[in-house]
Amino acid sequence: MMISPHNDKAQHRHTSSFWSSPSLNLSLILVIPSVVLLVLVSTLVPYPSTFSPLSSPWKWRYGGHWYSSIFNGSSTDSPFMEAETDKLDPNMSFSDALLDKDIDNVTSTTRVVKRSSKLKMVEAYMARARSFIKEAARVRNLTSIHHDPDYVPHGPIYRNANAFHRSYLEMEKLFKIYVYQEGEPPMFHNGPCKSIYSSEGRFIHEVEKGKLYTTQDPDEALVYFLPFSVAMLVRYLYESESLKTDAIGRIVIDYIHVISGKYPYWNRSVGADHFMLSCHDWSIRVLCNANTSEGFNPAKDASFPEINLLKGEADIGGLPPSRRSILAFFAGHLHGYIRYLLLNEWKDKNDPDVQVYDQLPKGVSYMSKLKNSRFCLCPSGYEVASPRIVEAIYAECVPVLISDGYVAPFSDVLNWKSFSVQIAVKDIPNIKEILMGISQRQYLRMQRRVKQVQRHFVVNPTPKRYDVFHMINHSIWLRRLNVHIQDFGVP
Repeated sequence: MMISPHNDKAQHRHTSSFWSSPSLNLSLILVIPSVVLLVLVSTLVPYPSTFSPLSSPWKWRYGGHWYSSIFNGSSTDSPFMEAETDKLDPNMSFSDALLDKDIDNVTSTTRVVKRSSKLKMVEAYMARARSFIKEAARVRNLTSIHHDPDYVPHGPIYRNANAFHRSYLEMEKLFKIYVYQEGEPPMFHNGPCKSIYSSEGRFIHEVEKGKLYTTQDPDEALVYFLPFSVAMLVRYLYESESLKTDAIGRIVIDYIHVISGKYPYWNRSVGADHFMLSCHDWSIRVLCNANTSEGFNPAKDASFPEINLLKGEADIGGLPPSRRSILAFFAGHLHGYIRYLLLNEWKDKNDPDVQVYDQLPKGVSYMSKLKNSRFCLCPSGYEVASPRIVEAIYAECVPVLISDGYVAPFSDVLNWKSFSVQIAVKDIPNIKEILMGISQRQYLRMQRRVKQVQRHFVVNPTPKRYDVFHMINHSIWLRRLNVHIQDFGVP
């Protein structure tokens, strides 16, 4: 079955200016809840589902947010530590072990038995990884004790540097993504790379290259990527005149129908080891809009940064702290209730310390303001995520998060309180008082940590270890550690 746009004329109706359209955010806010609702209702139902005419022999267990206690240092036993790992050869790689298992099963009469055998091997290696990470979490040093030629996590920017480092190293050894090949561009296997939604497009394009973490053997995979771009679905299928989202819902449901009918992987876990990526708003959802009040579940959903790369590359660096003359800065249009409160409170005060604009004066550079500010205000808009957080980190300006219900990117391993300021919405009138109350010594510490954490948010043309591409994958890896898929249908 070919997945293609329902309306070819839509491709010609939209231009590149689409990504800068002020109505796009509102359109996506209207679209995404409908899409997610349709998908949830149609797919997260007990099997056999309408997409799985035969009863599935597969079951999966959910282990809860076990890694949260691991990285916070309050380690508790995981229900998945029970798996037998003593039969694993510690000197054999994951792929070699699976190949060895293939040889052992060469006389099997069905593919189901071989697939079951591989699954057991995969889960055994996952259990061992959980055990290693749990053991690493017992080391409470601020610096990881593991050797690494590129970077050794250290300092208070991490919840537990040693646990994160061991988890990252285990991910590099074990993590495999299978990308479904069904579907065609521009809505599948494609995404915007030079826009406010570039996080989504850059990840899709990098995964499609097949050089990092991907596998051509779906039985070897730990997770399965649904390669559609929500931004592209909206661009080509959303009917802005009528606000209709039916076509988007249909294409997502059709896609799940196709892969669940063609492959066994969705049905065996009911999608628990599948993930989608969206800068707006299932299985594992990797979302910019990580809003707990809208159903974001940190135990199975991952928050990733919204990065605005209009020119395709980041402008990194800023003035040294001693030359930053502005206490706090924000510039942005009215976009949601929180920004309304911020603009209403500070825009017309003409305070030289707290500079808030709905529109910058002519000739004033937005980036120069960021680079000249000690603190950068990052209020939520219609959605909780804001590209200003990463803009602040790039400009080496301490981000000030003003939101309700926002789960910051990579917060499983990053200690955001060490390099950012969180201000409650109700305290918007007290912004100056709060920031002036931070001592010079504490500010300098936070600013140094912003520079250190920068490496985890940088978008590189070719991904480098510990950069944003690898950190997004690490977030997905952690969620997969929560899931234990078991086969009850094969002896």
